[in-house]
Amino acid sequence: MLVENNVALQPYNSFGIVARAQRLVRVREEADVAQLMASPEWPGGATPTARPFVLGGGSNLVITGDVKPLVLKVEIPGRRVVEETPRGWVVEGGAGENWHDFVAWTLAQGLPGMENLALIPGTVGASPVQNIGAYGVELQDRFHSLEAVDLQTGQPFTLDAAQCGFGYRDSVFKHVPAGEKGFGLEGRALITRVRFWLPKPWKPVLGYLDLERKMAETGIHAPDAQQIFDWIVAIRRAKLPDPAVIGNAGSFFKNPTVTPEQCADIIARDPKVVHYPMADGSIKLAAGWLIDACGWKGKSVGNAGVYEKQALVLVNRGGREHPCTGGEVMTLAKAIQTSVYERFGIRLEPEPVVV
Repeated sequence: MLVENNVALQPYNSFGIVARAQRLVRVREEADVAQLMASPEWPGGATPTARPFVLGGGSNLVITGDVKPLVLKVEIPGRRVVEETPRGWVVEGGAGENWHDFVAWTLAQGLPGMENLALIPGTVGASPVQNIGAYGVELQDRFHSLEAVDLQTGQPFTLDAAQCGFGYRDSVFKHVPAGEKGFGLEGRALITRVRFWLPKPWKPVLGYLDLERKMAETGIHAPDAQQIFDWIVAIRRAKLPDPAVIGNAGSFFKNPTVTPEQCADIIARDPKVVHYPMADGSIKLAAGWLIDACGWKGKSVGNAGVYEKQALVLVNRGGREHPCTGGEVMTLAKAIQTSVYERFGIRLEPEPVVV
């Protein structure tokens, strides 16, 4: 175990924001956590201010200044098939594995089911925190269980799907612990491994307009999992900026849900609003459309801007040499929230973690 001091965090956040960590430890196996917690370097983790900050791929993060808490950079590797039964497969990824690479690996092993989640930035360990999702599939639809370490007691534990409290871009890991009048594990758990359930027989999920267009364009109406994977990679690359080229944190706001009555009221004023009926009777609105309708596409605050091809994405227009600051990103985000609320009466909720 090596504690690094005064570490530049620009390479470790996909926005490319300049900041530094006072202390950083790379967690490459579970034993590193136990060793660290037994060392004088450990801050204790009993209070929010003392807790370490767990850093995965940094793809869902806005850093607004230097990070004072101890940073735990999760780099645990590993991919394996845990079990196969007549009903399906259980596969496992180390928390430090790149998410897209892990999805591609499952397909290379002949294990379909995660293809709709291709090209989502981040790590395997971060995927349940956000309950990532795309093109009709959410992580909870493929989740089996996870292993983690309690950063207060040092004890390992396992959670199943029910215990993770999954919601739309939400989980128990995004809520404060019970001792702080919450019910969650925010800042309390370091996820080490995640397992996924891939059912047999495989059934494609194709109910999105972009995929229907691909079927019409290609004439392929019964695509296999690899074909769906390739289509989704192409679709996402056409719509979303590559963080290696233009710094960003992916979709910045959650798509809001409203009642059918609220949706009807908005449609009466804006008939072109993009909306999707949900299984529970609510209506999901496309946040990107709402932002675009307010005239934000292509606009900037300092070096933080709204992507020209997709208003849901905020970008770093200054590159690595003159990057935006976390303050500029959040100023832009708050201005967008105000515009959308004033026009539609809807409060947009940011997806990224702000530190």
